[in-house]
Amino acid sequence: MRWTISLMVVPVMTLVSFTMMGRAADLPGIPPETVTDYIHAVIEADRTVYTVHVVERMQMQGGAPAAENWRTQKKTLPLPAQFLKEASDLSSLTGSRVRYRLISLWPINPQNGPDDESEKKGLEAVRERPERSATSTVKIGDQSYFQAIYADRAVSQSCVGCHNTHPHSPKKDFKVGDVMGGLVIEIPLGK
Repeated sequence: MRWTISLMVVPVMTLVSFTMMGRAADLPGIPPETVTDYIHAVIEADRTVYTVHVVERMQMQGGAPAAENWRTQKKTLPLPAQFLKEASDLSSLTGSRVRYRLISLWPINPQNGPDDESEKKGLEAVRERPERSATSTVKIGDQSYFQAIYADRAVSQSCVGCHNTHPHSPKKDFKVGDVMGGLVIEIPLGK
């Protein structure tokens, strides 16, 4: 458990450090594309480590399985998508205003679908060209955000198996390496 919490703290600390760097007196800032690329690299590394070295290892060794009802069912782990959501929720407590979440054209949970036409187009773009992020500027309330959507690929057989067999999954033919959706990262622009 301590290791899992440590994995969640890494993205939070990274986000806080980027926020602090943005306050340096009159120094040119880091381009938002670069910031979201850095954040994406950290999130993807943490999530892949969790998926491959925790979830899959536990399943192969007969340990605690990952399950969507992990909060109520003892001796289970959060699914990798839930792990990411928990980390995102924790990072929002830092006050950094950096937001990230998973979305998909085929969400198991309807809340994980695209919020608008812009996100839908971004998902379609990363599905066609997964090596490139889809970027735009969006307005959320009174704040402008730089938004980057990165391809979210099935990194292991456990991802594919869960999505292909879940009763609420609208798509049941994923393969390892397929783009299953996108990771949306939004950073505030301006002060």
